[in-house]
Amino acid sequence: MGVNKFTDLTPEEFKRLMLPSLNTNHSLEGIDYIYNPSSKKNLPSEVDWRVKGAVNPVKDQGQCGSCWAFSAVGSLESQYFIHKGISVSLSEQNLMDCSSDDPYDNDGCDGGLPIEALNYVKDNGGIDTESSYPYEETDDDCSYDENDVGAQISGVSQIESGNEDALADAVANKGPISVCVDASFFQNYEGGVLNEPSCTQDTNHAVVIIGYGTDPDDGDYWLVRNSWGEDWGEDGYIRMARNCDNQCGIANSAIYPIV
Repeated sequence: MGVNKFTDLTPEEFKRLMLPSLNTNHSLEGIDYIYNPSSKKNLPSEVDWRVKGAVNPVKDQGQCGSCWAFSAVGSLESQYFIHKGISVSLSEQNLMDCSSDDPYDNDGCDGGLPIEALNYVKDNGGIDTESSYPYEETDDDCSYDENDVGAQISGVSQIESGNEDALADAVANKGPISVCVDASFFQNYEGGVLNEPSCTQDTNHAVVIIGYGTDPDDGDYWLVRNSWGEDWGEDGYIRMARNCDNQCGIANSAIYPIV
């Protein structure tokens, strides 16, 4: 732990600004597939999808609880590169403005769910590019334009809830995964492996797992892409404890779009 741009906030201010409650305790409605781990395959000891060019630069959601949109977009951008060979920056604002109505019920800067964001993309027939529909750090009227679509998906797959082994398999074999975590201990993170046994299963932030590995001093970790800018954490990333009883609920709501 150390000093970063959130250090001057009280814990209450930090949670109010950056950590909207994410109600992930709902049915699997909207899930098209359950991921089946490749049990016969030995997993690599470490994975980092950045080295394959599959991860876009870290973005910054600002003081807006739109992490759910950034998590969904982050996973989709990577999956699109892996399957199509095309690097594209997609519009979080499109999700914020256009997935608030039933049946998605996302709430812009006041929170939402990556699964519902991706369900919107699937049902809508695509998501616009960021250049055509830039981020505004606030909610606005829906301005989706089918002529500016940057990516489409055919469905959403979920990894078995709470299963870190299955999650590692998916990260290694499918690519970056959208997850929800308890990020209450992110406020003063500066670097290293975050291992906080008192971290709960009550998720309040959505991020993207882009790899995993083992630190010689601090043990197994997940490599996580956050959306608080490159001036936070390890150039915008955080390493979170892995194989520690699903710490911070990291494997509870793991999903990825099917491109």
